[in-house]
Amino acid sequence: MKIFIMTDLEGISGISRKEQVDNSEPYALERLMADVNAAIRGAFDGGADEVYVEDGHGGGNNFIKELLDPRAVQVGNAGTGVTDMTKADAMFLIGAHAMSGTLNAFLDHTQSSMTWHDYYVNGKRCGEIAQEAIYAGAFGVPVVMVSGDMTACTEARQFLGNIRTAVVKYAVCRNEAECIPDDEAERLIYEAAKAAMGRIGEAKPYKITLPAEIKIEYNRADYCDDAAKWSGAERLDARTLRKVIDKIEVYRDILI
Repeated sequence: MKIFIMTDLEGISGISRKEQVDNSEPYALERLMADVNAAIRGAFDGGADEVYVEDGHGGGNNFIKELLDPRAVQVGNAGTGVTDMTKADAMFLIGAHAMSGTLNAFLDHTQSSMTWHDYYVNGKRCGEIAQEAIYAGAFGVPVVMVSGDMTACTEARQFLGNIRTAVVKYAVCRNEAECIPDDEAERLIYEAAKAAMGRIGEAKPYKITLPAEIKIEYNRADYCDDAAKWSGAERLDARTLRKVIDKIEVYRDILI
């Protein structure tokens, strides 16, 4: 069995302040590697034959490569999705965060907290968890495990049903969280990842109806102006762009 792990930074254990993410503090990156490695251990102990991981936060360059479990293979670049999704039997999301506008969520946003207000697929408001699941689902790959703050894990279950989750912190406000102890977080991630391996074969991929409408509402009209110049998407109003897709081959297909 082959597992693909996509990572983000906001939902990683031990990260309790916005500044830790903004500045990519060394401790935050060390915790990223600890969480990823816990998921890798769980995957292998649960029966995985191969594990692929992608540094999915920002422009990448967040992994401390010498700390990555040597059994795993790092692939891809941030935002591109797995290099070859056909290699995967299931996907884990490590360090996930809730979609923009989520109450009691740590660093909630969708894609860009500066420019994006809301993102819709076929009229349903979605976040990055749903994006990853939609992309994987286009290749028949289910998301079976998610780690992050409580709201991210709740969102994952709302979209994906009976998946394994590991809650590693709880938001105090948008920019501050209370984290559980690091070793406890690693244990929860390991156990969720190992248990999720048992869902492979019964978990269903998250598939959307095609043709699909992708719509983004931006925070300001000038952000929409900029996106409209290069995207070719239909302008609905001052802050909203829309496009319709009939296939999903690359991650960019579900964005604008």
